[in-house]
Amino acid sequence: MSRFTLPRDIYHGKGSLEVLKTLRGKKAMIVVGGGSMKRFGFLQQAEDYLKEAGMEVQIFEGVEPDPSVETVMKGAEAMRNFEPDWIVSMGGGSPIDAAKAMWIFYEYPEFTFEQAVVPFGLPELRQKAKFVAIPSTSGTATEVTAFSVITNYTERIKYPLADFNITPDIAIVDPDLAQTMPKTLTAHTGMDALTHAIEAYTASLRSNFTDPLALKAIEMVQDNLVESYNGDVEARNLMHEAQCLAGMAFSNALLGIVHSMAHKTGAVFHIPHGCANAIFLPYVIQYNRVKCEDRYADIARMLKLEGATDAELTDSLISMIDELNTKLNIPHSMKEYGISEEDFKANLEFISKNAVLDACTGSNPREIDAETMAKLFECTYYGTKVNL
Repeated sequence: MSRFTLPRDIYHGKGSLEVLKTLRGKKAMIVVGGGSMKRFGFLQQAEDYLKEAGMEVQIFEGVEPDPSVETVMKGAEAMRNFEPDWIVSMGGGSPIDAAKAMWIFYEYPEFTFEQAVVPFGLPELRQKAKFVAIPSTSGTATEVTAFSVITNYTERIKYPLADFNITPDIAIVDPDLAQTMPKTLTAHTGMDALTHAIEAYTASLRSNFTDPLALKAIEMVQDNLVESYNGDVEARNLMHEAQCLAGMAFSNALLGIVHSMAHKTGAVFHIPHGCANAIFLPYVIQYNRVKCEDRYADIARMLKLEGATDAELTDSLISMIDELNTKLNIPHSMKEYGISEEDFKANLEFISKNAVLDACTGSNPREIDAETMAKLFECTYYGTKVNL
């Protein structure tokens, strides 16, 4: 038996933020990040709409990029003091991921982070509050997923929390918020969305329910990402929808080792998540192709790339991703990104071992061990062809 889970409601299109007026409850806590939502007026809009709905509102600000366990626990404590019946998370992936984790410890104060990182092991949520997610970036799709990524800075490890319990009740995919993204963030989040869709199409739990979502997302990213990066308003609106489709696909099909590698290098080298995915994706396709070249060829055919055989089509897909990275000013290797060889070698064993242990590794189409992972990381560092 398989499962396919989405938010109960997804509101999309310009002006969809107004749906906050229709919520019924007594108290809402808004969780936001570094200030862009306040700067562009969206935080005030959200607060006003919730008050119009008759709710008392409190704001938890300052969630950092790659949110920490400490921030999560601080937010959970604030929630326990305020006792909201709605949690409204707003901004990029970081504040939404943090709010999801806060939700767990708000409802279950005795639960530990060590328990929370066990995949699909959370207690039943919605005992105290329901959850609304409002993304301002077009990549993580955490507004529709069963995932949250939290960093333990003491251990230097990013932990993906995975459980259908933390799938939001309501997702508000308003493209107006995405227009605030700077160019670099547009590039990184767009490649994150592409990685989500490609990994979902080849992951172990892929199905007839997830495949159409993944393929449509890939098509929309190819058609719109470069134009979105260059400032086209309509292309950016469409990218906001594409990333959401990719999220619905991977939340149910799961992911693969591109994300395992990005999680572990992000915590150690502080490579932005979408940028890391963009760097690793072509190398991982080279590694996985012996197990799922037909799936990569399906993608290439859908995109009308050149090639008469599955191998040629897969090569064309890899080339297309490389060309996208070039157009988006994304490095093609970890060395090009700026990681020193000394730092890379000093941490290679650590990141390889922990990437294999990452929750995303189990759903990769091809198995991998720590020794092979280290060799794959070396290819991504030096920019060499994968032949493993």
